[in-house]
Amino acid sequence: MCIPKTQRGLTLVELIVSIVVISAAVAGVLTVLNLSNRASATPLAQKQALSIAEALLEEVQLMPFTYCDPDDPQAETATSATIGASGCLVRVEAIGPDTAFAPYQTANETRLSTAAPFDNVNDYNGFSMSGIVDLDGSAIAGLGAYTASVTVAQQALNGPPNIPGAESLLVTVTVTGPGNVNVRLDGYRVRYAPNLLP
Repeated sequence: MCIPKTQRGLTLVELIVSIVVISAAVAGVLTVLNLSNRASATPLAQKQALSIAEALLEEVQLMPFTYCDPDDPQAETATSATIGASGCLVRVEAIGPDTAFAPYQTANETRLSTAAPFDNVNDYNGFSMSGIVDLDGSAIAGLGAYTASVTVAQQALNGPPNIPGAESLLVTVTVTGPGNVNVRLDGYRVRYAPNLLP
């Protein structure tokens, strides 16, 4: 008996070959999706680290850069980084957080202190935090795996105009995060308004 061509089905070999080809194609697509999904977390962490670094750098650069500690009574009138009539009354501003000096400052300065917060660009030198916190001290959700640090150093700028190292600071912010993310931003702060206080 002869079977017409329109009634023929797939042979077992044809069925197995088609299953193998389709399985290989699906495996390839799933591998590509898996790799792209795994790699998509790194750019997100990189963007978050960059945002943290930019925010911290901006915070530092917006601080005053005065001759005297801003708590010094002559900070608004000083014309040099000296103690005396034309300079500071009690304390010349130095790189690093300031310690208490009575009766003008009652506590050592820290970033989040209400009694003695950082009040000058120099105060941020050596600052670091693990887990990102806002200026009010509250942890920012989802950023607990990040760390940030700041260094401040005198750095001359070769012009024009030439700016000596005592009048210019290099601020470096470094942020690390998950997946070996590491972001470093450098910025400069010059003493263009030495008596400008907030």
